[in-house]
Amino acid sequence: MAIKFNRSQTFATNGTVTAPGLHNLVDGLDIYQALITDQTNLTSVGTADELLIADADLTAADAPRAVTVQELFDDALTIGTYTNAQLTGNLTYGTATGNRTVSTSATITTGTINNATLGTTSGTAATFTNATATGANITNGTVQTLTSSTATITGGTFSGVINSTAGTIGTLNSTTGTIGNLTTTLAGDITISQGTATASTTTVAKLGVAQEYTRTHNFDATTLTSGTSIAWDLSQNQVARLSLATNGTIADPSNKADGATYILIVTQSTGTNTLAWNANFKWPGGTAPTLTGGSGKTDIFTFVSNGTSLFGVASQNYS
Repeated sequence: MAIKFNRSQTFATNGTVTAPGLHNLVDGLDIYQALITDQTNLTSVGTADELLIADADLTAADAPRAVTVQELFDDALTIGTYTNAQLTGNLTYGTATGNRTVSTSATITTGTINNATLGTTSGTAATFTNATATGANITNGTVQTLTSSTATITGGTFSGVINSTAGTIGTLNSTTGTIGNLTTTLAGDITISQGTATASTTTVAKLGVAQEYTRTHNFDATTLTSGTSIAWDLSQNQVARLSLATNGTIADPSNKADGATYILIVTQSTGTNTLAWNANFKWPGGTAPTLTGGSGKTDIFTFVSNGTSLFGVASQNYS
């Protein structure tokens, strides 16, 4: 067996071992590395496992002290400063308090960021995926993919420009402050429960504001169904066409709006068919016009409504 202890005390062969000499022998023992390396290796270390450590506050004559693995690393990580530490795998550190700095280009894939503020908690040029930022202040940077079901921002202040290049914003609540530039495709409804929405008169149509359009605005003409009683839903068919294939009557239109204008283009499909009108259609002199006869003949009727009746005039005999 290899000698695992080195001693500075020597004894003569067949000599007498005195008590002082034996004491010196024990005091002068040095441990070879083989005493440690020949032991069975542990496959895992528990927090309650203990190590021997030379306490710097003690003298060389004092015995070493025992320390648990938990106490060793807890004190070492709390007191010391570590530069360029290389960490792999998942790092769980509980609830963070105080200021935390995340290095440039760091990626946080899960977890909660409480009160993240640039300048104290740094996220410069970082990517946050599936993170929750409660009460966060993001004053700069880019949120690459923002999905309401995974990345949730429930409070905080957003200044500068927010770029959402992909993902879904489910509910956007801005109770204070200004959203400077918001460019997106809206797939649902926007509800403004309080206050007033303002927009540039050069980019959108606004109620109560005189505007001059620089492009054509029109109603797409829809088709009514020919028959003995012809229905006309004015909310869906402000400009409508009718190819008349039989004698018919225009029923009382639904959804009349006070002050609205409606147009009906009637063309004889075959031969000469007659067209009668509900009593809520009003004509000059109280007499409805007679439809122009002959296949392919077209008459155009224009109406203004007071919400109950439609007051009409006819332009006839187009071919």
